[in-house]
Amino acid sequence: MKNVFNKRWKRWVNRRIPRTDVQLLNQKNIFILPTGAGVVFGVLLLVMLITGINYQNSLIYLTTFLLGAVFVGAMHQTHRNLSGLEITLVQPGEGVAGEEVPFRMRATAGRDHAIAIRLSCDGSGLGAAHIAAGQAKDLTLPVPSAHRGYLRPDRIRIETRFPFGLLKAWSWIRPVSPGIVFPRPVPAPDSPSSVDDGTDSENASLAEGNDHADLRPWREGDMSQRVMWKRYARSGQMVVADWAGEQGSPHWLDFNAFPGTDHELRLSYLAWLVEERDRSGAPFGLSLPGQIIEPDSGASHVNRCFRALAVWGEERPREMGVARHGTRIAENGDGSSLTEHRA
Repeated sequence: MKNVFNKRWKRWVNRRIPRTDVQLLNQKNIFILPTGAGVVFGVLLLVMLITGINYQNSLIYLTTFLLGAVFVGAMHQTHRNLSGLEITLVQPGEGVAGEEVPFRMRATAGRDHAIAIRLSCDGSGLGAAHIAAGQAKDLTLPVPSAHRGYLRPDRIRIETRFPFGLLKAWSWIRPVSPGIVFPRPVPAPDSPSSVDDGTDSENASLAEGNDHADLRPWREGDMSQRVMWKRYARSGQMVVADWAGEQGSPHWLDFNAFPGTDHELRLSYLAWLVEERDRSGAPFGLSLPGQIIEPDSGASHVNRCFRALAVWGEERPREMGVARHGTRIAENGDGSSLTEHRA
């Protein structure tokens, strides 16, 4: 029964508040209810009214009606805090899976001041923001992420409880534009690339007889041919040589270089390798099934590779046809829509 109610409530809210990157709050999409303190306050007013009627005490009547007027005035003020407020998604965020992704929002107040406005999403939120009438303020909301791919929050809540905290007024914005969540980097073992760029023989000849190499600590998965065994015999330190001849040529980061590994883990390996190549400044290319990014270097190339890893195999969220408020959509048992008619 509870699940049925929740589904109907969600459908009703989704029809009333369709997906958009710009949401103007008005009486059609602002909800207001008493808080816990407001409920207690109302009960006390009722007790005071009954007491005044019972004892015919004018002072109790006066106090009750004054406090009732304060409650009504607070209700109007709480609603006015959101009325006319425009919330715009300026920039969907980018981040790493498992971390919070920043979504930059712009709140523009209408004719009235927007006081003590709070944005929240999936348990993460911002402190109270005050926006003067006719002014705008940029707010960065951290949205939790769990997996790589596109991140599009179902609802971002806008709420205020000013003044007194007796009532809360709230609404939502349901963004259209998604953020991007990159795979979490995982240290990768050394594996040969299956991509042939025509430079293997040239690289081998450059590396042969080259005594100049960058040394780094050995990591699990490094090939034994790269270990400096003579140095290990002298000092007991196991280091690996990255030959200068190899560093000057483009390296390919290949999805197929990790056979037998889960696809998500391969993407995490590649994300770690992209970070490593970025630190070293070496040019590299990225080979994914159905997509190849030619060798290059620089911040824009690294970001392009990260985005390719993030959305590989994922479909960009698509918005279904937006139904106006009051439109009912008949559904099959599996939830697919059949017909649409006006309520």
